[in-house]
Amino acid sequence: MNGQAHAGRVFAAVDIGASSGRVMLGRVTDGRAELETVHRFPNGVVELDGRLHWDFDALFDEVLTGLAAAAGTAAASGERIASIGIDTWAVDYGLVDKAGKLIAQPFSYRDERGRTAVADVHKVLDPARLYATTGLQFLQFNTLYQLATERELRGVQALLIPDLIAFKLSGQRRTEATNASTTGLFDAVAGEWACDFFKALGIPKNLFPAIIQPGGTVGTLLPEIAARTGLPAETAVVAVGSHDTASAVAAVPARQEDFAYISSGTWSLVGVELDSPVLDEASRLANFTNERGVDGTIRYLRNVGGLWLLSECQRTWAAAGHQQELAALLESAAALPAGGPQINADDPAFIAPDNMPDRIRSAVRAGGAVLPDRPAAVVRCILDSLAAGYARTLARAEELSGKHASVVHIVGGGSQNRLLCQLTADASGKTVIAGPVEATALGNVLVQARAAGAVTGGPSELRALVRASVQLDSYKPSLGKYTNATGCAAMAQQ
Repeated sequence: MNGQAHAGRVFAAVDIGASSGRVMLGRVTDGRAELETVHRFPNGVVELDGRLHWDFDALFDEVLTGLAAAAGTAAASGERIASIGIDTWAVDYGLVDKAGKLIAQPFSYRDERGRTAVADVHKVLDPARLYATTGLQFLQFNTLYQLATERELRGVQALLIPDLIAFKLSGQRRTEATNASTTGLFDAVAGEWACDFFKALGIPKNLFPAIIQPGGTVGTLLPEIAARTGLPAETAVVAVGSHDTASAVAAVPARQEDFAYISSGTWSLVGVELDSPVLDEASRLANFTNERGVDGTIRYLRNVGGLWLLSECQRTWAAAGHQQELAALLESAAALPAGGPQINADDPAFIAPDNMPDRIRSAVRAGGAVLPDRPAAVVRCILDSLAAGYARTLARAEELSGKHASVVHIVGGGSQNRLLCQLTADASGKTVIAGPVEATALGNVLVQARAAGAVTGGPSELRALVRASVQLDSYKPSLGKYTNATGCAAMAQQ
């Protein structure tokens, strides 16, 4: 692998999660990768006509603002932005007409519409058949369930959110493979669209554009985008692991192959990396998913609840006039004794935004316990529940895949939460290595850099570069409670 300087060449990473977004500049020189944030912006669902949507127009405007800032920053340093890579969350899409006009603001996966279509879809496609082909875990908001609620799909194309951004930048329509694998319409073995499913559901066969692999070039900037951002029109838009978890896993700094990972942010994605999917009935019943990773790897994982629970609690408390600083909350939560009440953190009841502390206390009461009406107690319940969920999911992933993990890597915003990391080590009985926080952006940049020839090699070489670039923290399993929560930084919600 190499990582030498290439004439001031830098890479722009557009990295957007369900709670926030950022545009970052990535530099790969002398065997190290460095990130510089040039623009951060909030993201979140909006209610339109009683339904939950994404304000894509505002989101795209923030992307252009960020790219303009990136262009200015690079120019001031005498650098050239070689390409742009985009990653976001999965499953959601926008519909564009033949002229390329977005016909409505995209629905959010937090809207209930997908749930209403599950039974109808399963009448046409048996869940066992679906899983045997797609290897996708059942989630009520998977793309195929959302599509089943659409009234008219003729004359339009569906672009997943990162592909929609790439289209608005370049005018070119593609579907990046790692995100395609989350739709429920993707053949996990063939690595292509499951055409029989389109026909069975009455979905036009060309609803989605052709698939592109990470590292492929989508196109170059449209003239109006170049003018708005100050970037040259020949700036490439490069496909990366456009599902943010795919980019995050590509940047897991593992030294060996026998590792597990937890991408911990708004959601938690818990699993192992495989060479081929696990499509048997035991895997389906355990609700594990087989999603594509960079370089054709399989991300064998399960969605577990995430830091959405904590951020929603903070939002509820703040709205009631009780602002709760995260560091103080974690310090107080760490001082509480172990063995407190827990909830099922990935229960669908926690998906929609609402009064999260009340819903958590109700879930505890339903389980026959009582949760004190104190923020610290609620936070400790969330983190204990997440750690226990992580441990259960890791053990099941090992059992179903036959791959033993000697170490667990936590990447993303949750890697900064020292209490969560220690509780995970204790619950799993495995050493936890925390970091990098910006794993998704690093994975995004490294795929771009490799496409440009600035680095070479496969997953192990990219991960070695990550290890050389970031500081990592290690947590050993302990028998006693963990009380040292000092130094907790505010978590970046992914």
